[in-house]
Amino acid sequence: MGHPKKQKKKFETPRTPFSRERLSKERKIVNEFGLRRKKELWKAESILRDFRRRARELLAKPDEKKQKELFDKLGKIGIPCSKLEDVLDTKLEDLLSRRLQTVVSKRLSMPPKRARQLIVHRHILVDGQKVQWPSYLVPVELESRIELNAKLREKEVK
Repeated sequence: MGHPKKQKKKFETPRTPFSRERLSKERKIVNEFGLRRKKELWKAESILRDFRRRARELLAKPDEKKQKELFDKLGKIGIPCSKLEDVLDTKLEDLLSRRLQTVVSKRLSMPPKRARQLIVHRHILVDGQKVQWPSYLVPVELESRIELNAKLREKEVK
């Protein structure tokens, strides 16, 4: 994990802070996925950048074990890839659609902001465990086990 006093950022800010086309593209993605800050978007971009970097390294210097680990990690998250070129073609929207906030929003058919509120207020259970992080990347096997808290479900029925 590292030393607690020597934490490093998990994202990288854009090189050009006020590029008009980048700002409009980011605003569209933030609104679509219900993100609260651009920092969340930049974190997702960093995660995707790391996957792509690993794929480029494997294209240059093949290693079966590392390639299998990369494919397993992406498959577990829900981004199916059979070739390294598929990893390079992965879009930011593919990763953002695997966040708990987006999955809850689509499964329970509610706006992303409402899904975020339910998650932060600990009303969403994943496999019987309360999860309070909207950015949690939902594994495929746990996607079917996402449910609303029983008390809240009773209130919504009334």
